[in-house]
Amino acid sequence: MVDLGNIPTPHGGRLINRFFSSKRKNTDGMFSIEVNNDLRNDIENIADGIFSPLGGFVGEDDFQSILKYGRLTNGLAWTFPIILDVDNDTAIKMKDAGEVALRTGKEHFGVINVHEVYSYDKTAVANSIYQTKDPKHPGVMKLRGLNNRLIGGEIKVSKRIAQSPLRKFRMNPSKSRTEIRKRGWKSVVGFQTRNVPHVAHEMLQKTALNSYDGLFVNPLIGKKKSGDFKDDVILKTYETLIENYYPKSRTMFGTLHTEMRYAGPREAIHHAIMRKNFGCSHFIIGRDHAGVGNYYNPFAAQEIFNDYPDIGIEPLFFPSFYYCNKCLSYSNERNCPHGPEFRDELSGTMIRKMLSSGSTPAAHLMRPEVSKLIMSYDEPFVD
Repeated sequence: MVDLGNIPTPHGGRLINRFFSSKRKNTDGMFSIEVNNDLRNDIENIADGIFSPLGGFVGEDDFQSILKYGRLTNGLAWTFPIILDVDNDTAIKMKDAGEVALRTGKEHFGVINVHEVYSYDKTAVANSIYQTKDPKHPGVMKLRGLNNRLIGGEIKVSKRIAQSPLRKFRMNPSKSRTEIRKRGWKSVVGFQTRNVPHVAHEMLQKTALNSYDGLFVNPLIGKKKSGDFKDDVILKTYETLIENYYPKSRTMFGTLHTEMRYAGPREAIHHAIMRKNFGCSHFIIGRDHAGVGNYYNPFAAQEIFNDYPDIGIEPLFFPSFYYCNKCLSYSNERNCPHGPEFRDELSGTMIRKMLSSGSTPAAHLMRPEVSKLIMSYDEPFVD
């Protein structure tokens, strides 16, 4: 584990930078493939070091090592393969071309040097990464729709995704580490979320602030399953909460642009590594972190860290917070003697159900500014 009080080095020892240092590469006449915005986000995450030490899409040896061991072939912790899938015809053309341009629409933004083309077993991936073959699992559902060939190779990017309202708080590791140094923080706690904030989340984050220098609130902005909150709702509610209820000098807010994988414990490690790259020394792992439905043991995402003592970021495991109507405060089982009949327990699922039915959560469950903002949306949830 990381020594307390030290900001960790990036995963693998250095921060990856896969942007062209000179002017934009000429891709005229080059064979090109189109990638969607979700994949382009992850290509940018590779390029500016969020996915350090990856310099591109994983090859077959690393892919198989990740499935089997949750590590790269060099032994470094890595639990989720970052892949580029293509159909058979495109795979042949890419292998023949060697260097292939990447584009969204007509815009060429980078290149991939094709090192290898390989096939994979979707059932093996489902069992290893998601621990289920159930097609109803959102990760397995996506996996089943992927093409059958994967491309391994390093990428280079010449152009970032254009700025937009959803990306105004996007942060890369170089920027976050610079800000941490500027503030003089020696310890930083990262917080991952795909939900709007409720007061139990706030209490958990502020409990961490009692012991550490800074808090990095880092919502995930990207593709999510039906029924989750929309990205702009998550962004605006956190912006409102932090503006009104958090100490500015000890809070850093930035967005992470990638998809939710719903891979439970495997994704908890992946989330921790990304926050290590951002410069966090500690990372909060909640109950059923990155889980969905009943596919994972509620504490599996915490227990998996026992297999990764070398990960280089300290996981923080907090008991679930609830509002105790007897204590008249937020408590947990460690400091509250009262039974379940006195508790108002919060969860993202409960809050979603309450808001979708038109009920406004009580002020001790959700800040009024946050509730009002969510209720102003005709449809705050992903279809």
